Amino acid sequence: MSVPARISFVGLGVRDVAASTAFYRALGWELADASNEQISFFRTVGGLLMLYGAEALAADVGLPAAPAGAQPFRGVTLAINVESAEAVGAALDAAVEAGATLLQAAHLAEWGGTSGYFADADGHAWEVAHNPFLPLDAEGRPQLS
Repeated sequence: MSVPARISFVGLGVRDVAASTAFYRALGWELADASNEQISFFRTVGGLLMLYGAEALAADVGLPAAPAGAQPFRGVTLAINVESAEAVGAALDAAVEAGATLLQAAHLAEWGGTSGYFADADGHAWEVAHNPFLPLDAEGRPQLS
């Protein structure tokens, strides 16, 4: 047997599930009915985004939780591809308006597209990008050749 090549959930450990849920709702993301006070699920074009208490998620994984207030780079970014270079700046502005921290303003990236980053309240880094070499399909998924 092999492991299926799919991402069903992206789980983010957060300090305050209610506050993080409010942030992602402010981005305009759809909260799934299966959500409750301890866990939130958001529908995306790909898998589901899951918000769960950081300490509870660390315990579930079997690893120690990061110290409170620690916001080091975790070696992971999440990416949202958008339809145009102009949409990158607009999405970053909307994220900041919803409460995100701007990590990097929209700029022409060395790979030829437009990119920028924001972080949610727990320091999870999100890239917003337009890649002119990977058009989006009707559902917003990048198309690889």
